[in-house]
Amino acid sequence: MWHVSLCIAATIMVSFTHWVYRWRNPRCNGNLPPGSMGWPLLGETLHFFAPNPTWDTPPFLKHRIKRYGSVFRTSLVGRPVIVSTDSDLNYMIFQQEGQLFQSWYPDSFTEVFGRQNVGSLHGYMYKYLKNMVLYLFGPESLKKMLHEVESVAATALEKWAGQESVELKEATANMIFDLTAKKLISYDPEKSSENLRESFVDFIKGLISFPLDIPGTAYHKCLQGRKKAMKMLKNMLEDRRANPRKVKTDFFDYVLEELDRGDSILTEAIALDLMFVLLFASFETTSLAITVAVKLLRDNPRALQELTEEHENILRNRENKESGLTWKEYKSMAFTFQLINETVRLANIVPGVFRKALKDVKFKGYTIPAGWAVMVCPPAVHLNPVNYKDPLEFNPWRWERMDQKGASKNFMAFGGGMRFCVGTDFTKVQMAVFLHCLVTKYRWQTVRGGEIVRTPGLQFPNGFHVKITERQTESKSNTRI
Repeated sequence: MWHVSLCIAATIMVSFTHWVYRWRNPRCNGNLPPGSMGWPLLGETLHFFAPNPTWDTPPFLKHRIKRYGSVFRTSLVGRPVIVSTDSDLNYMIFQQEGQLFQSWYPDSFTEVFGRQNVGSLHGYMYKYLKNMVLYLFGPESLKKMLHEVESVAATALEKWAGQESVELKEATANMIFDLTAKKLISYDPEKSSENLRESFVDFIKGLISFPLDIPGTAYHKCLQGRKKAMKMLKNMLEDRRANPRKVKTDFFDYVLEELDRGDSILTEAIALDLMFVLLFASFETTSLAITVAVKLLRDNPRALQELTEEHENILRNRENKESGLTWKEYKSMAFTFQLINETVRLANIVPGVFRKALKDVKFKGYTIPAGWAVMVCPPAVHLNPVNYKDPLEFNPWRWERMDQKGASKNFMAFGGGMRFCVGTDFTKVQMAVFLHCLVTKYRWQTVRGGEIVRTPGLQFPNGFHVKITERQTESKSNTRI
């Protein structure tokens, strides 16, 4: 009996040792990039989620780049991952969508955004949904929406100026959410019996957190927030179907028309996931970018002065002083667009973009195995001194000499390739119009907060509370922060 027990224990130990060895030394038809797989199953996940209270490249990346180079392997939430901080490889990954790589996200993300979300779909279905989104957020639609965006920003700022302080991230998120929800589903928070925005609060808190789905964890609250929001959206869809409108007024009407077509490839599950993702993406990242921009302007009087002068010139040169912003005026905001690019470069709101290798891919002597996840890391590119001189310095003027029109090898704040963010123009309109209304009519000062932390997503743990006051007819020097 003793010998049998000893044999069983030895077999288990050998099997376990072999499993651990295989975990740390994955098979590959070539040379894997250097790196460490960390602990079995857990991998290096804890270090990946470790807080970082600076603008700088996260320690998770910085330590491994120094040790292994710009491309390395690791394991996150039980999945082997090739991490790319190499501009050339990133560019290839984005350009080879559907050929060598395809969009992919960890199971935890898929649970959060839905298994039929636009980021998980490929080929014709993705292009079909992308065209649907451009119907709402494309340049032609934004031209018609410009006055409404300005009116919403002006009304919000006027309201905030009457308060002792306002938490800017939350306030701008509510402002943008209400506008987007109106355009998407004709949602009016004052008339609705349920608070749709509230459903996204818990969702956001656990979005980029350790994926442990047990009561009390941020991830569990995130899933519950999604469940609540999806239930509300489904009820709205059913109500709209039961009570169809004669005149189409929002994106929901457009979606319903597509769903009711006999030959449509759109399903109700895909439509609801699309609505959920659009509601989230439209306000969360943009409100973060606006808050970061205002914080950076507070610390850079020269940038604030040039921004203010640009927008005051727009008002000064306007023939009809009572008219609102025109598309021509919006497109003339050269320094504003430089500031927006510099803000999103430094903020790195999206810490990683995931893809999956469809076949073995060779790159600089290394092999990325088929089926492995690949994570493109914008922060390591945007904060690389080889790509940007003094990368931690807020310097909008650097963009005078750089391409501002879209993605490039060294700028991927809005993604790249065929999955370049379709909401980019909407984000820029929101930011530019808000800054226009802010600097031409108001000044502000910090009350408290403003500290950042990355986990790895960007957050303001103590908020960013500011006091906004209306500008008086005083000297320009007194209108600055």
